[in-house]
Amino acid sequence: MIELIGPDAEAFCHAQFASDVKSLAPGQWQWSAWLTPKGRVIALFALCRISADRLVLVLPDAPVGEVVTGLQRFVFRKKVQVRLSSLQVSGVFAQAAAAAGDRLAGDDETGFELDRSDAGQPRHWRLQTLPAAADDNAASCWRACDLRCGLPRLDPAQREQWTPQQLSLERFAAYSVKKGCYPGQEIVARTHFLGKAKRQLVLMEATAGVSPGQRVGDGEREVGDVVSVASEGPTRLLLAVMPLERNASTWKIADANAQELALRDPLAR
Repeated sequence: MIELIGPDAEAFCHAQFASDVKSLAPGQWQWSAWLTPKGRVIALFALCRISADRLVLVLPDAPVGEVVTGLQRFVFRKKVQVRLSSLQVSGVFAQAAAAAGDRLAGDDETGFELDRSDAGQPRHWRLQTLPAAADDNAASCWRACDLRCGLPRLDPAQREQWTPQQLSLERFAAYSVKKGCYPGQEIVARTHFLGKAKRQLVLMEATAGVSPGQRVGDGEREVGDVVSVASEGPTRLLLAVMPLERNASTWKIADANAQELALRDPLAR
């Protein structure tokens, strides 16, 4: 996790991240993304506003040290510190005791709760200074839940490859086309206003193991790309960037067959 602290923390985040940070009140959180100048997603994260001059980034995948170093290059004379947070995150498969929707609950002493429930699964994040015991099975289940609601989990090779529209991040309100300049904003806004988004993120279930970066085809030609993969018991789930217009009912990924599934609504709780 990463903290940004200081009088200019809000302005710095608003200028660097794709979401409308100025609309985020203390005690709230939102999804956001940091993009390259070409509009490709470097990192997707939950942006939490703890107080007026303190914001915390919860990054499911991106290496926090690299992101801290990258953000520090843009601080210049702004009154903001970008640093690793003492808080650590753990996932709990249960309804949060006090947090709900975009409202945080808690404090530094007891820890914070962040509601991650979707239309199919109650769950929440705990942000606290004491580390939780590692549970690989729980982490795998958590990743599968993320994929089921369309949240892309970006392995290293998938970073800086996709625009927010290709990853369907509008489903998470993770970017704005109206708030003004941020890295990649011109590409994002042009794609939106000229209607040039031709691909979207699709959930699939595969009959065999697949890997990020593999191509998705209809038996005659390859039309899509696997972005994220998770196991859910015997089930292999994946998110793939696919054309908006497609006709096949069964897809091929190497030797595996794949069927499209309906995504859960990530904002319905």
